[in-house]
Amino acid sequence: MNVNDTTSAAVLEELRRRPADRRRILFTGATIVTMDPDLGVINGGDLLVEGDTITAVGRHLDADGAVVVDATGTILTPGFVDTHRHAWQAQLRRIMPDVDDLGGYVMSTLAGYATVYRPEDMYIGTRLAALTAIDSGITTMLDFSHNSRTREHSDAAIEALVDTGIRGVHAAMGPHFGEWDRQWPGDLTRLKDQYFRSSEQLLTLRLATLATDEIAGPVLAYGPELARVAEELGIGVSVDAVFGTSSSEAVLRWAKDGILSPDVTLIHSTGLTSEAWKAMGGTGTTVALAPTSDAQIGLETAIPAVDEALAVGIRPGLSIDVEVALASDMFTQMRALHAIQRMRAVHAAYGTDNQLLRITTHDVLDFATLQGAHTNGLAGVTGSLTPGKKADLLVIQAEDLNNMPLNDPIGTIVLGSDARNVSAVLINGEPRKWDGHVLDIDLNALRNEVHASREYVLNASAT
Repeated sequence: MNVNDTTSAAVLEELRRRPADRRRILFTGATIVTMDPDLGVINGGDLLVEGDTITAVGRHLDADGAVVVDATGTILTPGFVDTHRHAWQAQLRRIMPDVDDLGGYVMSTLAGYATVYRPEDMYIGTRLAALTAIDSGITTMLDFSHNSRTREHSDAAIEALVDTGIRGVHAAMGPHFGEWDRQWPGDLTRLKDQYFRSSEQLLTLRLATLATDEIAGPVLAYGPELARVAEELGIGVSVDAVFGTSSSEAVLRWAKDGILSPDVTLIHSTGLTSEAWKAMGGTGTTVALAPTSDAQIGLETAIPAVDEALAVGIRPGLSIDVEVALASDMFTQMRALHAIQRMRAVHAAYGTDNQLLRITTHDVLDFATLQGAHTNGLAGVTGSLTPGKKADLLVIQAEDLNNMPLNDPIGTIVLGSDARNVSAVLINGEPRKWDGHVLDIDLNALRNEVHASREYVLNASAT
């Protein structure tokens, strides 16, 4: 946006003065990266938001009755979609930055810190994660909430998503270790009736589960019984810890049992056999990659399975995973995947005449937006700046010090930008970040709550 007038408090005040359902916002003069295959990139374009919906994208659109936002010098892009984050852990960020392996993470976090969490700690961690997501341009976040010790823990996690205004997907699962009420998965019926009654609301519900019983026993492992629960509730399934030989065998069982489908997301999918990948591709199963998690925590091969996914026709979504050891933003995920895959391709071809496929910046932006929405079951709602979809969008400053001059908008988003360049975020047509600041939060109060929660968790888990 033109920093002289269009990120001003006066413009925001004018936007908020108008009733949300009748508000019209016209962004003009932007480079619009639609991520819609039919619309592509529009230079010097306009985008019209009416209420919560994008209604037109093009040039010289009618500004009648709209608040006009001069977006010259910016890039408009869909909001990023995070397909898998354990949001409750946010007050423990980077507490183990050099985690050695999966076992180290599991024993310290899931068998340790998680066991002392109160509902208020669930709320604080989830809210912090969601606000940070918004700040860095993530407008949709799937919260893989696998610390649902009681009904109240689940309620707190959902209410945190509601209070931030993010487009949230609450994926509910019981905890791995420690005492809990064993209310899951039965409590999913109550959650759906209480929080997820409308298909028009910001939040959606999924069943979260694990691939196998190796870590936490058979109760949490995906199979026909949990698939039946999800089918009866009409919700999708997100399956975590999908990697290695045992998960490959599980995938083949699921395919045989008929419980793989586009409504099922397999997370990580690292080190799987070619037979498992063929079963996934043949059933339209979606995949959520966690590029930095695989490499940092050392999951199986430690190589994000983008080549394997593409080989069977799956275009994956991207995810953050665990903030106890990883970065919080989607820019990091895109760059990590882009670099790792291209490194693999060049290395494999070195010393030969072979030319292996290298993914592009457009590919990883597609994974972070449209394919992420598809993975979360929301492709008809968000993920591209397509008329008729909800207005989940970012305004990225293309003339900031680290981005100017603008030569390639997709390259600038993926390789040049970070959270400081995201000057505005709209979710469902509502401004959630403006002039570089997340709106409607008391940062000092939030900081005090986060610190108090962290101190409680650390002290309680040490006793």
